[in-house]
Amino acid sequence: MRSRSLRAHPDGPRHRAGRAARSYRSARAGLLLMVLATGGVLAGAPLFSGVSDRGALPVDVDQPRRPDAQVGPGLVGAQPVHPGAVVKRKEDVAYTVEVERPLPFTPAEVAREVEATLRDPRSWGGRLGVTLRRVEARPGLRILLATPATTDALCAPLDTAGRVSCRNGPLVVLNAVRWASAVPWYADAVSSYRTYVVNHEVGHALGRPHQRCPGPGSPAPVMQQQTYGLQGCRRSVWPSPAEVGGS
Repeated sequence: MRSRSLRAHPDGPRHRAGRAARSYRSARAGLLLMVLATGGVLAGAPLFSGVSDRGALPVDVDQPRRPDAQVGPGLVGAQPVHPGAVVKRKEDVAYTVEVERPLPFTPAEVAREVEATLRDPRSWGGRLGVTLRRVEARPGLRILLATPATTDALCAPLDTAGRVSCRNGPLVVLNAVRWASAVPWYADAVSSYRTYVVNHEVGHALGRPHQRCPGPGSPAPVMQQQTYGLQGCRRSVWPSPAEVGGS
């Protein structure tokens, strides 16, 4: 008699849960691809939903914005800033978290990840004594999850080429492609990449410049452009002591 291997019943709870999870991931990936293919710009200027979801917040992308550009009428409540740091040390930083519609990420889930990063004592707030506080309105800093096309528009004249994120004035613009899939050297740790990119771009808002890998095998500075490569360093998602002490 031919032996048969014992397998879990294909309609058992574990299999149904697994199929449901795979179906959800597939549908979410499909929606993301659809949005990215169309650029994600709805009726002209893109619309962003905040955590309170009280209404869509438009961002004016008709004109390229210089890093020192004054805030346009679409950036309701944001304040004009110097092209350097958005705030100085020992000050309170109020920020919002918004997601471009119709990306398949809710403002609440993105806000949870952003807030968990910025509230961690290993992040800039804990290391510099700056209070990073999420609000629903009147922020000094807007953290936006956006499609590549919108990222390019909001980051101009910085060249993000549809692939990377940026900080431009009072905007931290997170590229949805990188948020969804990270980069090859973070492929097994997408959540860690998200922590890195939030710390990196908010670091720019706090006046931190880019850094290079200090040496093969060393932890990569969070202000290193890890999206482009690790340059022999090991991936690291938190500010290093040298970065905290730098200007």
